[in-house]
Amino acid sequence: MQVDTAIIGAGAAGMMCAAHTGGRVLVVDHARAPGEKIRISGGGRCNFTNMHCTPDAFISQNPHFAKSALARYTQWDFIELVEAHGVAWHEKTLGQLFCDTSAKDIVAMLLRMMEAAKAQLFLQTTASNFAKNNGLFTFDLSTAGKTQHVTTRNLVIATGGKSIPKMGATGLAYDIARQFGVSVTETRAGLVPFTFAEGRFAPISGVATPSKITADGATFEEALLFTHRGLSGPAVLQASSYWHENEPITVNLCPNTDIFSALRAQRQISGRRNLTNVLAQHLPARLVEHLSGQFDLSGNLADWSDARLQTLTEALQNWVLFPSGTEGYRTAEVTLGGIDTNELSSKSMMSSAIPGLYFIGEAVDVTGWLGGYNFQWAWSSAMAAARAISDH
Repeated sequence: MQVDTAIIGAGAAGMMCAAHTGGRVLVVDHARAPGEKIRISGGGRCNFTNMHCTPDAFISQNPHFAKSALARYTQWDFIELVEAHGVAWHEKTLGQLFCDTSAKDIVAMLLRMMEAAKAQLFLQTTASNFAKNNGLFTFDLSTAGKTQHVTTRNLVIATGGKSIPKMGATGLAYDIARQFGVSVTETRAGLVPFTFAEGRFAPISGVATPSKITADGATFEEALLFTHRGLSGPAVLQASSYWHENEPITVNLCPNTDIFSALRAQRQISGRRNLTNVLAQHLPARLVEHLSGQFDLSGNLADWSDARLQTLTEALQNWVLFPSGTEGYRTAEVTLGGIDTNELSSKSMMSSAIPGLYFIGEAVDVTGWLGGYNFQWAWSSAMAAARAISDH
């Protein structure tokens, strides 16, 4: 089989690229259905982009790499595309955009666009034995026991990272990169819950509270959820992408309350009440009970001096915790690290050393925050490659 462009991976980036590349395009995926990660994302509603998408919301060894692609295909461009296809959407907190009905609307839109572009889609198919000879890439396709040889001018790798292996994620993109001599930076799980030893928070599993969480200088203010295994919730997932092994995180349990002034004022009115009872008006009662094992919360409010209240306030706003690890790729929403951006063109996503070889989406060392940023990177990087190929 001879094609102009072969795309390995029928996820968000691969499908978007296939819809815009032009020429004879083949898309290959080992899954039973295309866009599986799209389908399960955002609780089945697909958080497809973010109103506030800027390069600052992305982590990479080269923080400037994402700028070009994000500037040339923005969140507004994707919103326009979604609206043109009649997909109804709504905005949630922090600029997150979701489908009104189902994530399947985005998958269906991409499939319609691929069909209009006459791109071929091979599912439940594996690609192997990649090589480049005389300016052309070759590989073997295996579907239901049948093998065929493919020749292509352009090879686009869009197989994602290692996150959520039960969805079929593998490190294939990294294997292909290494085979062609393209460097891969160290990878680890991102947007993932923290674990703690000995079920530290198991007694308060299910308790959620507003928080500000800081890891390696990055701070996120959103909900924190205590679990049997450790900590989860949006603020934790965000912080996890900045956290490194054996480092602490700092938790502020009173991000929106001047707890010192509140307790001081209540001391005038309710001095005879237990401090724990008064504190439970500002924090979940089960959390206060847990904290009484960490900090001295004994005595009536009247017994607490300003200095002691100030010390407690600082403890609640700077609770230092040492996670033992994370839940890993099993539950991670993304993979940090990946194809070294120093070896790719930021304009086209093409390998500097191997003309015609492109890497797009999550496989690249560009990782967005929680809230639609990673989908936007998929759309933007896919369009960068598609335009480069169609202009060539």
